[in-house]
Amino acid sequence: MAQRIHFVVDPQGWFCMGLIIFVWLYNTIFIPKVILFPHYEEGNISVVAVLCYYFCSLFCIASLFRASVADPGKLPDNPKIPITEREYWELCSKCNMMRPKRSHHCSRCGHCVRRMDHHCPWINNCVGEDNHWLFLQLCFYTQILSSYTLILDFCHYYYFLPLKKENWDVFVFRHELALLRISAFMGLIMLGGISRLFYTQLMGIFTDTTSIEKMSNCCEDISRPRKPWQQTFSEVFGTHWKILWFIPFRQRQPLRVPYHFANHV
Repeated sequence: MAQRIHFVVDPQGWFCMGLIIFVWLYNTIFIPKVILFPHYEEGNISVVAVLCYYFCSLFCIASLFRASVADPGKLPDNPKIPITEREYWELCSKCNMMRPKRSHHCSRCGHCVRRMDHHCPWINNCVGEDNHWLFLQLCFYTQILSSYTLILDFCHYYYFLPLKKENWDVFVFRHELALLRISAFMGLIMLGGISRLFYTQLMGIFTDTTSIEKMSNCCEDISRPRKPWQQTFSEVFGTHWKILWFIPFRQRQPLRVPYHFANHV
């Protein structure tokens, strides 16, 4: 089944996502032009380093766009509730619609989302059951790309041999120091913010709780079934194959799990 497109009309979200795209575009253009290509031509780095940077950049932007337009798990207007699962559904007090437990109503999007974690303005979308795996990939590859950029900035000045010829682009050559300082500053900001968010997301998956559930303290029921971390990660990513957890170019297929495990709170 093809993944449904979900588009949120929110100027604030467009602005936040625009900032992320600007940072990605800035580093994707200037880092190869100032560091990778010149040092590759003079034999200071290998082609593998160049390809790895572009692969990280590609995976980062792919997970960003897919997480922003993917349906997070929006409930249909008239959901069909199986008779055996009715006790695991409840009425939403905001939209007066039946929804499975662990769903939440997003006031910004105006509808309920299955297993909603939070609404993220940086992707202009909710993070829910169907796009949580893409959001985790976005956090992961943003950390990798930011760390890689900072390492290249550092090595350019303190480790690599000085370039023997000037950059063919006069503007880039004259403003090299300023361009790399801006890159390092943005890399530190992105790495610090995303690392904290990524850690929070991982802890939520390990404990099988969403950010909303943590804030509302609704998961203190000691009778709630606990699952191993491999199972919770497999449910988020839609596959038991761990190598596929890192690939954003695929379709997620929900795993069939006992309903009391999936929706009991």
